[in-house]
Amino acid sequence: MDTDDLSTEAYKGIIIESEKFNRDLTLQFGVLASACKDEEDYLNKSEQLISELRSCDKEDLIYIFFGNLPDIKSLNLTLDRITENIDSVRKTPKEQRHYEF
Repeated sequence: MDTDDLSTEAYKGIIIESEKFNRDLTLQFGVLASACKDEEDYLNKSEQLISELRSCDKEDLIYIFFGNLPDIKSLNLTLDRITENIDSVRKTPKEQRHYEF
């Protein structure tokens, strides 16, 4: 699937929220969509990615963020917001979510 297949709620809650922090984080969530079959799979894999990011050491984060170590506290706050957004999307029935395509 592509990020265009996400509901507006999921797109804003994950892609836009990550973009507010760092373009490289957005890239991680964007690329993830190509390995997903549907939005629910994307939400699950996004949570897995968040868990993996939280367990990364500084060297891994430098690699993920293309040589620029982000502020860890700010990163964790952003990941917290994305997790909350995922929970909110899940509480919204699929038929009440909005899609551009």
